[in-house]
Amino acid sequence: MSEARIVERAVPADLGPLYQDYAYGYPHKNAYRPFPQPIPLREIWAEERMDRIFLYLHIPFCEMRCGFCNLFTSANPDQSRIDRYMAALDRQIEAVRDELGPVRPIQLAIGGGTPTLLGPAMLQALLERIAARLDADPRRFPAAIETSPKTATRETIALLSHWGVDRISIGVQSFIEAETRAMGRPQEPAVLTRALDTIRDHAFGRLNIDLIYGAENQTAESWRHSLRCALDWAPEELFLYPLYVRPRTGLDRRGRVEDEHRRVLYRVGRDLLLEAGYEQISMRAFRLPGGAAPSDEFSCQEDGVLGLGTGARSYTAKAHYSTRYAVTRRGVLDILDDFAASESDAFRFAYHGIAVNADEAMRRYVLKSILRRDGLDIVRFTQLFGTAPTAALSALDRIGEMGLIEQHGDLLRPTDTGLEHSDAIPPLFYSDAVRARLRGAQVA
Repeated sequence: MSEARIVERAVPADLGPLYQDYAYGYPHKNAYRPFPQPIPLREIWAEERMDRIFLYLHIPFCEMRCGFCNLFTSANPDQSRIDRYMAALDRQIEAVRDELGPVRPIQLAIGGGTPTLLGPAMLQALLERIAARLDADPRRFPAAIETSPKTATRETIALLSHWGVDRISIGVQSFIEAETRAMGRPQEPAVLTRALDTIRDHAFGRLNIDLIYGAENQTAESWRHSLRCALDWAPEELFLYPLYVRPRTGLDRRGRVEDEHRRVLYRVGRDLLLEAGYEQISMRAFRLPGGAAPSDEFSCQEDGVLGLGTGARSYTAKAHYSTRYAVTRRGVLDILDDFAASESDAFRFAYHGIAVNADEAMRRYVLKSILRRDGLDIVRFTQLFGTAPTAALSALDRIGEMGLIEQHGDLLRPTDTGLEHSDAIPPLFYSDAVRARLRGAQVA
C-alpha cells in the first residue's frame, strides 16, 4: 500500500480527543477492585480449556524508569529484592500448577519491566521451571520476550536463542539521543547499536523494534531518521507508539503533548513503513509480509491468559484478575514486598480484579477485534453471544457512520481513518459500570 491509497476522512468532533488512552485490554486495569471474598483459582478457571492458554510472566524490574512509563516496574533494584521476588514467583508457579492441574500453553510472553535485567543464570532457571511445571518450553510454541538496549548482552541473547524464543522486542523509542533524553530516557547510541547487532547475530524469527513519536523536540524529519535507522536492521515488526504524558510519571510535570503533533508524526511513520513494504496490522503494529508471524492458534478474544507475577493480568470468561497496581516507587515497592512475603497458599486465590458478565464479554470481544485489520468476525460473534454485534452494541453503527469501520463480507474492519483514531474509539464501548469504576480509580 502506498501513501496515495490512504484516504483521510474527517471525523465528527464529538468522537472526543484523538489520543485518549491505549486500550490494550477491557475492562481497563483501573476498573479492577478487591473481590468481596478471595476466589479460588480452580473456580475461576473451571470452564477454561487448559490446553489453549496464553502464559504471561511479569518481571517488574528495569535499570531505570523512563519518563513516559506508567507500567508496574521498579527501577534499579538491589539483588536481594530480585532474589525474593523470583523465589515468590517459584512459589506461585507451584501453587497455580497445583490448583489448575496440568496445563498446556500455546503461547508465552515474558514482559515487564525488563526481563533481560535478570541475566542469563536467572533466566535459565526460570525457563527450566516453567518448562518442567507448566509444560511451557518455548522451543515448542511461539514465545516472546522484551529487552532493553543495555540488558541485551551477548550471553543473555545467546541463551534466549538457544531456548528457541522466536520473538524479541527491544524498546528503542528514538535513534536520536536528544529525543530520548527529552522523553526521560537517557540512551547511548553505541549501546543501542551493539544490542541490535547482537540480536541480529542470533536466531530469532521476529525482531520487533518499539519507537515513540510525539516528543516536543521531535520533527517529521527526525522521526523519519529514526524510522530509517530502524529499517537498517530489517525488523520483522515495528510498533510505533504515540507519546502519552500519564499521571505520576516523570513527564507528568512537563505538560501535555499536542494531538496534532502526534497525528502528523503518526501519518509520517505509517506512510514511510507502508512504502517500505510493511503491512499495517493495527494503529501501532507494522509487520513485514511473508515473514514469521505469531501463531493463529491462540485467540485473544476467546482463550484464557494466565498471568504470573506482580502486575500480570489473567483473563478468563468469568473474571479478570491481577495484583494491585501502582506507578510511584513507594506504591510499587509496597506491592512487591507483599508479593515476596506471600506463602504458597496465598497464590491459590484471586483477590483483585473484576467479574465479567455477558455484556462486558461482548464489549471486550468487539474492542479486541475492530482495532485490528483482521476485524470483527460477525458470524463468530453471533455464534458465541446469540446476537449480531450491531444489535448488541449500538456504538458499532455510530463508528460506522463516522467512517471508522466498514463491512467486508462477514467482517467489520477498521478503515485507515479508524486505525488513526484507535485511541479515541474504545471509550464509546465502555459500560456504565466500568465508567463509574474508572472515575473512582485511585492509583498509588
